[in-house]
Amino acid sequence: MCAHPRLPSRPGPKAASVAALLAGLAFFAAACGRDEGRGPVSRVAGLVQSKLRGRPVLRVESSELYNADLRAYLGATGADAKGLPPESLSRLFDRFADEMILLEAARQRGIALSEDEKKEYLARLAAESIAADGGEPSAPVPPEGAFDRLLVEKYVFLVVRDARVGEAEVRDYYEGHKKDFLVQGRIQVSQILVDTEEKAVSVLRRLDRAGEPEFRKIAVEESQGPEAPRGGVMGVFQQGDLPADMEKVIFALDEGRTSQVVESSYGFHIFRLDRKYPPALRDESEAAPEIRERITAQKMKDALASHLGGLKNTLSWRAFPENLFFAYQRMDE
Repeated sequence: MCAHPRLPSRPGPKAASVAALLAGLAFFAAACGRDEGRGPVSRVAGLVQSKLRGRPVLRVESSELYNADLRAYLGATGADAKGLPPESLSRLFDRFADEMILLEAARQRGIALSEDEKKEYLARLAAESIAADGGEPSAPVPPEGAFDRLLVEKYVFLVVRDARVGEAEVRDYYEGHKKDFLVQGRIQVSQILVDTEEKAVSVLRRLDRAGEPEFRKIAVEESQGPEAPRGGVMGVFQQGDLPADMEKVIFALDEGRTSQVVESSYGFHIFRLDRKYPPALRDESEAAPEIRERITAQKMKDALASHLGGLKNTLSWRAFPENLFFAYQRMDE
């Protein structure tokens, strides 16, 4: 069998983009496949008596998928089949079909997972399990078809890995989308936070006609906020970053001015608007990493769509929406 590049053990930007693509193709964790030494089977529906399977909803080459497979897919993606409208279920079925086609293509091309890739995947499952449950590490048991999911990830990575972005593309994108890189006006804000209104009024009196150095000194001495050691400096914000009731007070201040006492669930605040930063356009060099990421993601999306379209024209496959457990709706309906 031909050797194939391994999946990156530590995902970089491109591997992360592959993961994003597959989020759109949320892979069937109990996928249909061919077990070695056996004919084509549906791994989930294979647990059901043949006479109870009903009619297939999808056929890819010689593999048949049933409503049981689709229901397992919905469960694996966290979708509630009972709570979703037919339109949403229809789009999930479209994705299900795409993923089964990609899986078949990977197998036909002899693409396989190495033992190291499987071990790394199991280690990742174990780490995710520990993070979620906070329990002791244990040998993970992969869900049925989990390695099929990894195989599709590998196949998609091979399809999109050659996406490149040149300097001219970055420059052209920047010139054509400058409004995307316009940073709205921002402000630097400080506060003194105390637990009683009486204390807040006392601090406010001390701040009367006080400059920034005195505000910093009082913040260190009196404030109970986490930013007290920094002289009360909360950070730089734009509209929408802070609670609306606080923003209404803070953004109305002139630069260098302090607010009246503002009560919240945290206590009693005295805000200071330290500096105002006018709207500014990020320069090309600063925006370049984000631009590269955007263009790369689009190129990868286009490459996958083109490749999938080619597979649909060459592989033998057919969907049977009339056999679905819901009323299928086409996208143009």
